[in-house]
Amino acid sequence: MALFLLSYILFFWVCLLCTALLRWNELRFNKKGLPPGTMGWPIFGETTEFLKQGPSFMKNQRSRFGTFFKSHILGCPTIVSMDPELNRYILMNESKGLIPGYPQSMLDILGKCNIAAVHGSTHKYMRGALLSLISPTMIRDQILPKIDEFMRSHLTNWADQVIDIQHKSKEMAFLSALKQISGTESSSISQTFMPEFFQLVLGTLSLPIDLPGTNYRRAFQARKNIVDIIRKLIETRKASKETHLDMLGCLMREENNKHTLSDEEIIDLVITLLYSGYETVSTTSMVAVKYLHDHPLVLNELRKEHLEIRARKNAEDPINWEDYKSMKFTRAVIFETSRLATIVNGVLRKTTKEMEINGFVIPKGWRIYVYTREVNYDPYLYPDPYTFNPWRWMDKSLESQNYFLIFSGGTRQCPGKELGVAEISTFLHYFVTRYRWEEIGGDKLVKFPRVEAPNGFRIRVSSY
Repeated sequence: MALFLLSYILFFWVCLLCTALLRWNELRFNKKGLPPGTMGWPIFGETTEFLKQGPSFMKNQRSRFGTFFKSHILGCPTIVSMDPELNRYILMNESKGLIPGYPQSMLDILGKCNIAAVHGSTHKYMRGALLSLISPTMIRDQILPKIDEFMRSHLTNWADQVIDIQHKSKEMAFLSALKQISGTESSSISQTFMPEFFQLVLGTLSLPIDLPGTNYRRAFQARKNIVDIIRKLIETRKASKETHLDMLGCLMREENNKHTLSDEEIIDLVITLLYSGYETVSTTSMVAVKYLHDHPLVLNELRKEHLEIRARKNAEDPINWEDYKSMKFTRAVIFETSRLATIVNGVLRKTTKEMEINGFVIPKGWRIYVYTREVNYDPYLYPDPYTFNPWRWMDKSLESQNYFLIFSGGTRQCPGKELGVAEISTFLHYFVTRYRWEEIGGDKLVKFPRVEAPNGFRIRVSSY
């Protein structure tokens, strides 16, 4: 009896303490002019609910507080915006005090010089350096031939095998990007580099808690190892004084840059190049295989487009720029896959000064989460939104609409958009013209906070 009473008293005090902490945290952020919302626990905020419940959490908060509300996620007080017009305004007004506001964990892991972290003149010259590597002309003349060569090799001998397409697409996206960055040296560093990079990616969406066993700690250590690999590569190239016709070689050539990049800036740009394209390319490729399997009419139309391209060429002829630009339906499949799976859920901005938005006063240093996920399922914008219908994208005007935020928007639209589409298109070209496939197991896809198959996504492949 005494033990029961002691347990009851202890439970009562724990509940009282939790209530007091929650109440204290709410009062702490209850400043005049802020939008409605809840802030959760001290330090952790509502991050656990956000990461576990994802879209359900957002919908619940929206039903309670409207399309513009406050929260505390990923380590910082945050305003969530779910209004399409307001989202466009936020993304288009960096010059008015709305700069990138990615979580501290992401900034620590990707580096202080990564293009998502810098702004002003630094952003201008670093974005310029990045765009010089992945411009349409560079894709046409130098990158697409390398992508084609890599995809031919990577997709060889898949027939009569059971493969995990999730693992294969991750491997594909990483190795393809590494080959474009470091050329012939990629083969010697890839096996050391790849596991470190995969660990780095896992930590970018985590609380910045530096304790043993956390994703943040493991990712931060992985970054250190990656920096060592890239730095040694740079030092070796400087010592040899050889000319390298790859992305790293271009970044290191002073005459190709109006602003001479430091080694730290080059390293962070390399990590940015790898990270920015990796998740989009790998995940979209995997999910496209899933959607094509489930929609035979779409697969037939896609395969028809690519067989017509092959019919114009000899068996060993590579994909060229004209072939890529003719892949209209393929582009539509990629956009519809990205929309329906929602590879990118939103974009973060940060206020550099106190400012008024939507009738509310947002304090300096707060983050604004431009949550674009629900726009992808708006029936007014996309009729029958939960149906996989690539034909909707055959109207080119859809790609130029203000609410088209699959690749972010405003001055920060993903600079690698066209490169990513070219990589996925080339992968699909060789995959659908060489193989048929059937699913044999694996978890259903989880779509938040990342789109993934937790236990893999296995398919049995046969020759076409």
